[in-house]
Amino acid sequence: MPIMKIIETTIYQFKIPMIPFSIATGTMEFAQNVLIQIKTDQGITGIGECSAFPMIVGETQLSCYNNAKDFAQFWKGKDPLDIPARLKELDLIIAGNNTAKSTFDLALYDIAAKTANQPLYQFLGGQQKPIESDLTIGIGKPEEMAAQAIEFVEKGVRIIKVKLGKAPKEDVERIRQIRAAIGSSIQIRIDANQGWSKEDALEVLTQLAPYQIEFCEQPMHKYYDDYLPALCANSPVKIMADESVFTHHDARKLIANKACHSINIKFSKSGGIHEAIKIHDIAKANNVPCMMGGMLESRVALSAKLHFAMAMDNVHFYDMDTCLIGHTIDPVIGGVQFNGMHLSIGESPGIGAEVDPAYLRNLESCTI
Repeated sequence: MPIMKIIETTIYQFKIPMIPFSIATGTMEFAQNVLIQIKTDQGITGIGECSAFPMIVGETQLSCYNNAKDFAQFWKGKDPLDIPARLKELDLIIAGNNTAKSTFDLALYDIAAKTANQPLYQFLGGQQKPIESDLTIGIGKPEEMAAQAIEFVEKGVRIIKVKLGKAPKEDVERIRQIRAAIGSSIQIRIDANQGWSKEDALEVLTQLAPYQIEFCEQPMHKYYDDYLPALCANSPVKIMADESVFTHHDARKLIANKACHSINIKFSKSGGIHEAIKIHDIAKANNVPCMMGGMLESRVALSAKLHFAMAMDNVHFYDMDTCLIGHTIDPVIGGVQFNGMHLSIGESPGIGAEVDPAYLRNLESCTI
């Protein structure tokens, strides 16, 4: 069998309108996504998607789009099945920019799984398993957030993730009102998105302890990672590292310093599946559980995340509501399906999701 070669890559500015969604670092009014389709000379096409979150990763839709042009040009004529070699080349083109790189990583894994005629979870060594996601409430007035929590529970949501990090006193009031509104049986996890100062973090978490908080994601800015060990040792609420972990080296250092109880894995931070596996494995070796998280991806990248979560046995928490927290359009065909907050996927080879060609025709695009 001749070596497979990449013949062309089509890149789309995959903008998805959404209801404005606020976190500690800002408000998003549309999903700033990029979609690619990598065609090979053996008739297999791989799909990949990233979701830029500028205030967290330092990349925009336009920077991802422009980087994608360079990546596509560099890969033309090369073997997509040599995943480590291809991804190493992207690091030689530009440092960082993991969100843009994740798009290409996903497309390679899609091609590889399709070549093996396996759904991606099976290609990664996993099997089907039940997965239930949380649903996220953005930052707003305490009474509005409590009302939204009631709506979630009425729809059958059993795990609610609450965005905090704007103002410590208000954050405590937000959780107080939400817990009072929904009772004690619903799981609450919180995410400060780096919003609290190192002085406030412990005080806020101590005040939140009576409200049965499962864990707190990223209480302080990542440049305060050296303060995390003390916070972990003294906080009554467990700490999950998010923005502090982009690579497995970040995970290695935090774990060695006892600076987190768990880790949130996101393809937009890790650069895709290849590095995410390394983060997962080092966390597993140290008995540190992981969560599968995301930015504002459509059901394309969400499908890839579901495959990954099914294949990685140290992923115990699921924050996989990216297309449910404001997207007003769903142009994806196939892929992950929701039954309430329970996720499932079929047995199609690869990621198993595509985008409606009619939707793609209206997007700005280029082919390399």
